[in-house]
Amino acid sequence: MIVPETFFSVNEELRLFGMSCLAGAVFGVVWEFLRTIRVLLPHNSFLTAAEDILFFMLYAVFLMCFTSAAARGEFRVYYIIGGMSGFFLYILTLGSVVSAAVGKICFALRKALAVVSVPLIKAFVLLGKKAALKFVGISEIIVQIFKKIGLLLIYPILLMYNRKENKVEKHRTSRKSSHRRNGNSNCRRNQS
Repeated sequence: MIVPETFFSVNEELRLFGMSCLAGAVFGVVWEFLRTIRVLLPHNSFLTAAEDILFFMLYAVFLMCFTSAAARGEFRVYYIIGGMSGFFLYILTLGSVVSAAVGKICFALRKALAVVSVPLIKAFVLLGKKAALKFVGISEIIVQIFKKIGLLLIYPILLMYNRKENKVEKHRTSRKSSHRRNGNSNCRRNQS
């Protein structure tokens, strides 16, 4: 009967620790990528928190896969310690240089984009002002048309086939409304 090995030798543990340190450095690069996105596209704290949660979920999935594939499914705390060591070594050494370079590149890109976009923005603003003058005139005409249509729709009886009948009906309704106004004023006079 062959008994499977249930423990790691010192060499295997050192190899696993070194692999977790390298993986931590790779996660440092991933973190640098997220930091670059945050510099290029500033966003609110909710999205930043979502990115951080996704980053740690990715690390948790990696840790589970690393434990299953490289360490025979045996989890050790020094995998996390090695990953954190590699991550912080990258951030404090090469990461600071990369971060400074990315910051300068982002600053230069923003300046170049501003130089290119300012004339475009001015052209669109000018175009918008000219178009607004045209559309305001058109909208006033459209409003007048809708007001005329609205007057006809107030009195659906007036929508007859013959325009003369419409005019007669309008004249009758205007008389009735004027009589009502006069009648109301007479009632007020009688009450006082």
